[in-house]
Amino acid sequence: MKRIMYGCAAGFLSLHSYAQVGIGTSSPKSILDVNGKTTLRKELRVGGTSAQIGNAGLNGQVLVSQGDGLPPVWKSLNVSFMEEGQYKLINSYLSSDQAGITDLSDGIAADNIYKNNVGDDIADTSKGKWSKITGLENNFIIKNGKNRLTYQFQTGIEMKAPNAAASQSVTFTCGVFRNGKLVAVRPDKVVSNNNTEKSGIQDYIFTLNYTEQNVPVGAQKLEVACRKINTSNVNSQFTVGRNVSDTNTVSNAFTLESVMKIDVIEYVTYKSN
Repeated sequence: MKRIMYGCAAGFLSLHSYAQVGIGTSSPKSILDVNGKTTLRKELRVGGTSAQIGNAGLNGQVLVSQGDGLPPVWKSLNVSFMEEGQYKLINSYLSSDQAGITDLSDGIAADNIYKNNVGDDIADTSKGKWSKITGLENNFIIKNGKNRLTYQFQTGIEMKAPNAAASQSVTFTCGVFRNGKLVAVRPDKVVSNNNTEKSGIQDYIFTLNYTEQNVPVGAQKLEVACRKINTSNVNSQFTVGRNVSDTNTVSNAFTLESVMKIDVIEYVTYKSN
């Protein structure tokens, strides 16, 4: 025989003769069957007995099921839980290139444009004659408008003065373009320093690190490009991301390759029921 007891606060509660209790249901399927939302004001303890209180677990632990017929247990998981209001790394994109830029070398005049601004178009020659490192192009999608994009670009620069006994220089700049518009740029200069012992060849490592915030939602195309601003001698050989010649013994395309890393970090939000 089944008894049904009605309570004002919980809706109704069903008590079977074999001690099944239902809250929000008249036909409980287990010893305690709750049909509805549950609010727990104190700790949750498991594994207790009639003589011993259950285990409440440690700070940061989660309750893990052991399967049918076995009691759940508290476990420490190596998982980073993100709270609302923090930023979370969503994706990282890493690309490399050994083809580099060779069309800015000897005989190619510099553009003599010293300044750039955010938003300059990569195809606007009045803002500089940019040459792309094609192997570093990346395409991805931004899903949360509250974000941070971190760019880490590194490449090798090599120049060879036409006269090994004379010091020569090339002033250049490299930039990051998003959807064809400049978002980060850094000028620099390489000087041969009268390198007679290296046949006038000078190697240099160029880096550019930048963080862009709140990039619009949607498809994004990232490109890296460089240009020659000025040179003391137009006949100086100059390359970005590779060696000036495969016949020299100073370096090679591998040691001077270009690398680009993009981290997409988005703001954590949770939807409430």
